[in-house]
Amino acid sequence: MLKLLNLSFLPKSTDFGLLVLRVALGFSMLLLHGRGKLLNFSAFAPKFEGYFGLPGNVNLGLAVFAEVFCSALLIAGFLTRFASLMLAVTMATAFYSAHKLALVGPNSGELAMVYLIGYVALLCAGAGRISVDRS
Repeated sequence: MLKLLNLSFLPKSTDFGLLVLRVALGFSMLLLHGRGKLLNFSAFAPKFEGYFGLPGNVNLGLAVFAEVFCSALLIAGFLTRFASLMLAVTMATAFYSAHKLALVGPNSGELAMVYLIGYVALLCAGAGRISVDRS
């Protein structure tokens, strides 16, 4: 019975798990967050706040770079640790600045925190063997 509950009959594959994590985080970030910012850059720019002494449009450009370009790198498993770092910094900034570290309530940053945790895990683990990096 314990074998059934542990699901030990399923083969273990860390590399496949990293592939699933990379593709899921990469596609969801790219399609649900980055694409809209890229396609509507001029509409987002006036509303985007300036952080770190940079104007809002520069910060928006950095967010688009991470959410579109780095997400594509993550999906391919190319320069995975670099892409994960850029995305983790972007999510940490969003969680701190836009969501004010709130995990509950109307301005919840729960999703930003979930993304952040996933990106930090990929930063630590690398892409796995099913990737361009093959690390």
